[in-house]
Amino acid sequence: MKKRYILPFLLLSLASCKEDFLNQLDPNAVVVEKFFETENDVLLAVNGAYQALRSGNNLGEGSTLFSEERSDNTGRDDNQSNAGEPFQFNDFSILPSNSYLKSHWSNMYDGIARCNTILSRIDQVTFSNEDVKKRYLAETKFLRGLLYFHMVRKFGDLPLATVEVTNKEQASELAYRQPEAAIYAQIVTDLTEALDSNLPNTQWEYAVGRTSKAAINAILGQVYLTMGSIAAERSAENLQRAEQYLTAAYGMRTFGKLNEIPYEQVFDVDSKMTCKELVFQVQYLQGDQNYSSSIARNNQARGETINSRYPSTGIGGNVKMDLVNDYETSDRRKDFSIKFAEHPQVSDWFITKFRDNSEASGSQGWGGNDWILIRYADVMLLLAETKMKLGKEAEAIALLDEVRERAGLPSYAASKNIPAYNSKYPTLKDAILHERRVELAFENHRWFDLVRNYDAQGLVNYFKAKSQSDYGNAQLSNITTKDRYYPIPFDEYQLDPTRMYQNPGY
Repeated sequence: MKKRYILPFLLLSLASCKEDFLNQLDPNAVVVEKFFETENDVLLAVNGAYQALRSGNNLGEGSTLFSEERSDNTGRDDNQSNAGEPFQFNDFSILPSNSYLKSHWSNMYDGIARCNTILSRIDQVTFSNEDVKKRYLAETKFLRGLLYFHMVRKFGDLPLATVEVTNKEQASELAYRQPEAAIYAQIVTDLTEALDSNLPNTQWEYAVGRTSKAAINAILGQVYLTMGSIAAERSAENLQRAEQYLTAAYGMRTFGKLNEIPYEQVFDVDSKMTCKELVFQVQYLQGDQNYSSSIARNNQARGETINSRYPSTGIGGNVKMDLVNDYETSDRRKDFSIKFAEHPQVSDWFITKFRDNSEASGSQGWGGNDWILIRYADVMLLLAETKMKLGKEAEAIALLDEVRERAGLPSYAASKNIPAYNSKYPTLKDAILHERRVELAFENHRWFDLVRNYDAQGLVNYFKAKSQSDYGNAQLSNITTKDRYYPIPFDEYQLDPTRMYQNPGY
C-alpha cells in the first residue's frame, strides 16, 4: 500500500489538545516517525511542502481575499449571509473571530510545519548524492522563509518555530509572539542559506514550479526592501542589500528587454512552461477536477465567455472603479486585464486577466492557469523602488520606463508633461506605486505595496482621500491605524492572552 505522509499537528492547535487524542494513530497511514527512510521519501515531503502553497487559504490562487481584497483594487459588495465575513477584509471591519482569517493562519502554519518536519528529519536519511540533499534543504528553507514573510507583513509579531513540534509541552513553549525583527531575522537566515546552495539560476534548469536562485534573490531583495522601508528597520544598509539581491535576480533573466515578451503571454496557459518572464509559480493541472485552476471561471461575470467556457451565474471578480480610473487612456493592459459586463444583473467591471477558454478546460472550467508568485516586471519595479529610495532616480526611471514601454505608454519624463498624469502622480514614488498597481493588478501585491510605503497613519490618510463612490459598499470611513495589521485569530489569542497578545485596536 502506498505510504501517506501525515503532518505533525499545527503549532498552536497542539497546545489545546488532550493527550489521549494526540496518542491516537491512523492504522491506514504512515506516521512521521516511520516516514523518512529513503531519498524518495524526502522528495515526497518536499513536494508536499510545495503542495501546501496551492491552497487558497495559503498562497494559491484563492488567497486574494487576504491581500488583494484588502487593498483598493478589488473587494466585495455583498455584505450579507456567507459573504459577510469576506466582506470584512475590504470594509476594514474584520473581527478576530473571522473564520477565514483563522483558516489562513492555520494553513500558513501548516505549510511552515511541513518545512520544519523536513528540516528536522532529513538527517535520518542517507543520501547517495549530497548535492540532492543540499537542494532539498535549500528548497525547504526558501518555502519556510516565503511563508513567514507573508505572515509577518499581515500580522506583525508572530510565534516562531524552526523545528518539528512533537508534543503538547513543546507547542506550549513555542506558542508566543516574537517581535517582527526576530521573524525578519529568521526569514533572512532561511533565504540566505537557501541561496548558498547548488540550486540553478532559473526554474527551467530544474523544474517549472520549483524554486531557483533567481526566485530566492527576488524574495530576499523584497524582504530587505520591506525592512528598509519600515521605521524600526529603516537603514541605507537594508536598501543597499535589497538593491544587491534584486539586481542579482534581474541579472538572471534570459531575455533582453521586457517588451520582447508580450503582456498577454505572461498569463497564457499554453506559454506557462516557457514564458521567460516567469520566475516562480504555483502549478495547477488543466482538465483535472482536483488539481485544476478555477481562477478563470471564478472571475468571469454572468453573460460573459472571455475567461472560460463555464457558464457563470455570478458577478465575477469585482474590480473597484478606483482601479479602473487609474489606468491611463492608452494602457494596453487595461483591455486585457478587465472588462465591463453588460448583463443587467452585473453591470460592473470584472477581472479578465486569467483566462482558459480551451477545450481541455471544458465547460466545467477546469483551467490550467498557474498562480504567479514572482515575475520579472515585479522584480524590475521593486528594484526601481529601491533605487528611488537610495536616491538613484535616473536608474529607477530607466526600469520604470521599460515597463511602461511594453504597456504602450510614454516615458516617465514625457508623462510628467501631461497635466493629468503629473497631478495624479506628482512624485516618482507615486509613479512607481501606480505602475505596480496596474502592471500587477490582481496578483496579490497591492496591499503589501501600500503597507511598505505608508506607515499606519499614512495608510489611513491614503484611503480616506479616496472617493467613496469609487469604492463600492465597503466603507472607507472604517479604516483606522489598527488596520495596518490583521487581528490575531481569537482562538490563538485565547490560548494565552499574555503571550499571544492581540494587535492594538482589536
